[in-house]
Amino acid sequence: MSEDVFNLSIPAMYDTRNLYTAINSPSTVHCRNTRLQRYFRRYLLQKAISVFKWQLPETWDKDYFLYTMYCYGYTAVLNTEEFGVIPQWGALGGYNVFYRPTYVMITNPLIKGMQKPTIGVDCTVIKLQPDYGGIMDLVNYYADMMALCAESVGINLVNSHVATVFPASNKAMAESYKKMFDKLASGDPAVVVDKNLFDDTGKPTWTPFQANIKNEYIADQILSDMRKIEAMFDTDVGIPNANTDKKERLVTDEVNANNVETATRCELWLEQLKQAVQETVTMFDIKLSVDWRVDPKQDISDNWTEEVKNNDI
Repeated sequence: MSEDVFNLSIPAMYDTRNLYTAINSPSTVHCRNTRLQRYFRRYLLQKAISVFKWQLPETWDKDYFLYTMYCYGYTAVLNTEEFGVIPQWGALGGYNVFYRPTYVMITNPLIKGMQKPTIGVDCTVIKLQPDYGGIMDLVNYYADMMALCAESVGINLVNSHVATVFPASNKAMAESYKKMFDKLASGDPAVVVDKNLFDDTGKPTWTPFQANIKNEYIADQILSDMRKIEAMFDTDVGIPNANTDKKERLVTDEVNANNVETATRCELWLEQLKQAVQETVTMFDIKLSVDWRVDPKQDISDNWTEEVKNNDI
């Protein structure tokens, strides 16, 4: 069971929760369980789900099937008296000579009794990865990084508003500075100030401190890093991308090389899925298939050559 589900369901106080989650989410870094992290988690999870295009039986709930597959890592397909052939998540049990599970324990209040079908005999298991694991660890990692970047962008934008600081020796002088600055900021071409703000030689009595906003403004750099992080995520889940923000000319071969890297991991996922889908179709005679939505290994020379030649990417 994923860490997020565990955190939401365990009936315990904060100290017990911290005992179980401190290794993965230290108390000094509050990335998890924040609305910003959850926003990026939902966004990235939906991107990952969109990589493969599924054809499912009409009686199946597509959202249940896909979110069970990606969050928990697998789902069982079995024939029930009440609903026919349907996907259901359950706990794996037993082991064969290769230490692979041999049955699935399924409990559902709408299905009579606890189901315990034997894998390969009464049911099939469609798994995303060889270790039966989901991708929430991957999604949470990148969601944490993007949430930290987004928070840094907000802080930097707020800090960039601080422009000028005037030291004042009394309240009257402070009010004079405020009025002067308000008029200057509003574009008043002629600003009249108290003569006490100048000494006998006509020099101003204040020493304004003006922050170097240009050097302190790094929001654009952080946004660039966010794009890099998202490109890294896209590469991990099989979404075609250039995976670079170089200013010089990007050649077609570099993009094609990245497409190979993009496809490597997800090809393993697709092999697992296609094998399980074929076993399921053979056992239950249903319409079920999966394939790339957009093949990341597709030769982009025809589509990108002109753009690469005419533009700096």
